[in-house]
Amino acid sequence: MAISVVMPALEMAQETGKLLAWRKKEGERTVKGEPLLEIETDKAVVEVEAAADGILAGVKSREGDVVPVGAVIAWIVQAGEAVPTENAGSSNAASAARAVTAVANSTSAHAAPSTVAAPTESPAPKISPKARRLAKEHGIDIRLITPTGPDGTITTEDVLAYSTAPPVPAAPPASPSAAEPLSQIARIMAERTAQSWTTVPHFFVRRDLDASAIVALQKSAAAEADHSGVRPSINDVLVVLVARALQKHPLLNATWTGDNIRLNPAINVSIAMAVKDGVVGAVIKNADKTSLKEIASQRRELSDRARSGKLRPTDITGGTFTISNLGMFDVDSFTAIITPPQVAILAVGKIADHVVAVDGQIAVRPVLSLTLSSDHRVVDGAHAAEFLNTLAAAILSPSGVLA
Repeated sequence: MAISVVMPALEMAQETGKLLAWRKKEGERTVKGEPLLEIETDKAVVEVEAAADGILAGVKSREGDVVPVGAVIAWIVQAGEAVPTENAGSSNAASAARAVTAVANSTSAHAAPSTVAAPTESPAPKISPKARRLAKEHGIDIRLITPTGPDGTITTEDVLAYSTAPPVPAAPPASPSAAEPLSQIARIMAERTAQSWTTVPHFFVRRDLDASAIVALQKSAAAEADHSGVRPSINDVLVVLVARALQKHPLLNATWTGDNIRLNPAINVSIAMAVKDGVVGAVIKNADKTSLKEIASQRRELSDRARSGKLRPTDITGGTFTISNLGMFDVDSFTAIITPPQVAILAVGKIADHVVAVDGQIAVRPVLSLTLSSDHRVVDGAHAAEFLNTLAAAILSPSGVLA
């Protein structure tokens, strides 16, 4: 039985995807689970795996094509099996789209001269003979003079006033445009960020915390990792602690659907990662049930795939809460914009030594700055503060949470 290969949808609002590369050529064998093609969506460049064993056939989309979500772009067939005929509705839609493009191109390239309206000349301004002679002597274009005489007639006084007025500086010549076309990721990320900032009622809660305990925990866990293992980072520790805190505060793990609140059954922590042309949220699924060691391993794999442009659709979907850490860029603190339909995001700054009061004495401690952005349609100030208090307690004493 033939299996269709379609442009996948990674989220509700996605409308199109750009086909970047086929990993198989038409007529080559495919194995279920192996990379079949690469696409660029509004989130990232991802690999799409083959859904079945068979032969790639009926390829309808080329590299570089922007394809609507759900559109069939190829088939996987068995030996001797024919490619299914194209759906009539899809064929008609594609034909209509081609027709619209053809008409638009034809119209712009072959517009008849008769359709272009001839420019109309402005009527000559009224001016008195003396004023006309004076304007000619001074080399003044009478069309630039504002008339004050009866019936809009330019008078001698109008010419004299214009000739003695200070000159208006000419506008500087426009510099050549240095604009660079945006990739699909950058363009849609800009649209989504602007939409979130202008439609989601953000508010922010901030805490500065003594990070001594999580620094010690991270160093201990890293020392325990063997040479072949992955050394957990501070971010990995925070993923664990955030996931445990979300268990006690389900509203921060909820989804805003447009008219109601949906509590998500799973806690999937999305980690903001920089990729070419933007930022992607790589998701640790069921983070509240995953060990620190396993989270570190998953995060390393996701990071490697993000850097190489080989993220999979499952890598970036299903996130319910996001952590954005700019500490590695030497940022003290910042506020982050929520990724709808999520209702919260935690911004993490760098850990830096600060002079603080400890038991009434001056001491130096590593301090971590956290800023929680929340959607006020779902989370109020008390809920946000309570979540941050729970997280703060875990950061101050992580061993009790991870025991």
